[in-house]
Amino acid sequence: MTSDMVVLSFPDAAGQASMLAAALLSEQGRVSAAEITVHRFPDGESRVAVPVPLPDHVVILCSLNQPNEKLIELLLAASAARANGVKRLILVAPYLCYMRQDTAFHPGEAISQQVIGQLLADAFDGVVTVDPHLHRVHQLKQAIPASKALALSATVLMGDFIASRVEQPLLLGPDEESQQWVDAIAAGRGFDVAVAEKQRLGDSDVQIHLPADISVAGRHIVLVDDVASTGRTLLAAVEAAKAAGAASVSAIITHALFAGDAWPRLQAAELDAIWSTDSIVHSSNVISLAPLLANGVNSCL
Repeated sequence: MTSDMVVLSFPDAAGQASMLAAALLSEQGRVSAAEITVHRFPDGESRVAVPVPLPDHVVILCSLNQPNEKLIELLLAASAARANGVKRLILVAPYLCYMRQDTAFHPGEAISQQVIGQLLADAFDGVVTVDPHLHRVHQLKQAIPASKALALSATVLMGDFIASRVEQPLLLGPDEESQQWVDAIAAGRGFDVAVAEKQRLGDSDVQIHLPADISVAGRHIVLVDDVASTGRTLLAAVEAAKAAGAASVSAIITHALFAGDAWPRLQAAELDAIWSTDSIVHSSNVISLAPLLANGVNSCL
C-alpha cells in the first residue's frame, strides 16, 4: 500500500468504502480503499486476511447488521491489521448492533451492550457510528469505552433530502421514541411534525393511533424512523395515515434492516417512496453518509 491511510471493508461494503476514501482524501492525503478477503471453510470457520503492507492509520468500514455473522470476521480483521503494524485503527460501523440490551430485563440475561461494547473497545482505538439506538445509556462512550467513541446523526442530511423532494411535508413519527428524530430533522426548516402512539400487541401485531391535535388529511406525510426491522410499525403507520386521508405517504429511514418479509410488505403497501441512508446496503438507499463519516474519522485521528 502506498496510501497515507486505507479504508478496508468486506466485499459487501466495497462501494461505501470507496466513497468514504474519496471523502477523506483532501484531509488525510492519499487515501485508498481495499478489501478484506474471507474464505469460509465447510465447517463454518473463516480465514480472514487484510492486504499488506498497511499504513499506520487504517479505517475498517463494517456496518453491523447481521452481527452474529460479522463480528468474528471483523475482530479477526482487526487483529490481522494490528499484527501488520497498524498503529491507529478506527472502526466505522454506520449501524451498530446490540445497543438495545443495556440491562438485564429478566434474571440470567446477558447485558449484550456491555459485552459487545468492550470487545469493540479492546480491538479499536476509535469507533464511529450513526444514530445508535440507545435507551438508558445516553452516551456512546458508556457503551463502548474506546479512547474515541463518536455517535453522529444523519438527521441534517435527511432534512436536506426531504426539503428537496417534498413540499410542505408533515413529518410523522410512528411512536414516541421517534420524537427525537422528527424534531432533529425539522429543526430550522419549519417542517410540521407529529408523533403517533404505538400499541404493540405482539411481535408482529402493532396498532398506530394518530395524534388528535393535528390533521393529516390532504397532507404530504413523511414517516420518520431510525430503524426499520420487521416493518410492522411503518406498515401500521402507513395504513393509519392513508385511512385519515393523507395526500401522499413516504418513509425515510436511517437504518434499513428490513428483516424477513419486511421489504416486500412495505412495497405492497404502495407508499409513494421509501428512502434510506446507505448505512446498510439496500435498494432504498438515496443518502450517502460518506461526508458525515469522514468528519467522524477525522475527529478520531
